[in-house]
Amino acid sequence: MTSTLLALALIFTELSLLAFGGGNSILPEMQRQVVDVHHWMSAGEFGALFALAQAAPGPNLMVVPLVGWHVAGWPGVLVTSLAKFGPSSLLTGLMLRAWDRFRDRPWRRTVQASLVPMTAGLVTASAAVITQASVTGWATAAIAAASALAVTATRVHPLLVLGAGALIGLSGVGQG
Repeated sequence: MTSTLLALALIFTELSLLAFGGGNSILPEMQRQVVDVHHWMSAGEFGALFALAQAAPGPNLMVVPLVGWHVAGWPGVLVTSLAKFGPSSLLTGLMLRAWDRFRDRPWRRTVQASLVPMTAGLVTASAAVITQASVTGWATAAIAAASALAVTATRVHPLLVLGAGALIGLSGVGQG
């Protein structure tokens, strides 16, 4: 159990420091670590935990304590939460003063502008990983495509789209 908790601490500390542009940008690496590298869960289980985390109120990275719970119970929740949210919070607090001090410098605007495409790419990769783990056939592919279209092409609230997808899934569409 100690080696598992240590592995969780190392993984989520690293992810904490790599989360440029928001927490969802680290989902592909989180999924790779817990599914492919350590085999703590399947891709489907990771996708289900992510969906549960997105449906719950609170921060968009509620998947972190859920992964910790799945892997190591309450100690896993504590370790993953502290490792994911602690280092980035401390670094942000330290860097905020320096960032504010250089607000009028031209290089600061350049750095901010160059982070936008990187963040967009990381978030797109996250969407691809979650979609790949969730799509198990033509019906779930259709649900995913319709959901993506609804969210990007209309002003429908994403929670309504998530709820509709869940209801369709519960109805048994696409199962055996």
